[in-house]
Amino acid sequence: MERTEPGDVRFVGVSLDCAYPDELADFYVRLLGGRVLWRRETSVGVRVPGVLLVPQRVEGYRPPVWPGASVVHLDLTAGEALDEPVARALALGARLADPQPDPRWRVLLDPAGHPFCITPFAPPPDLLAD
Repeated sequence: MERTEPGDVRFVGVSLDCAYPDELADFYVRLLGGRVLWRRETSVGVRVPGVLLVPQRVEGYRPPVWPGASVVHLDLTAGEALDEPVARALALGARLADPQPDPRWRVLLDPAGHPFCITPFAPPPDLLAD
């Protein structure tokens, strides 16, 4: 695969709009592990394995609509065992999305309504290496 040099632009994290940043940060730390880097009234920085998530308060926040709205969603891999990670996510406050487009993975909604998938698929580690 071809590698290019982007210059001064680099990926630093994913911001997740929400009404309650503390609640959403706690959900992802409990689901994925990691640690809180900062807590402010308007945002919380959460370093989870592989990425920085930044739940940020938005006045008048409205959750995305699944399916139908064009949204970015997180893909989380759990290997072949989906039932336990899905059950854990549900116990932490997620809910199953409706519809489920494919039986090979599960689409869930986090406490703020953002869709995320728990999937058995992941790219080979060598593709993700810098």
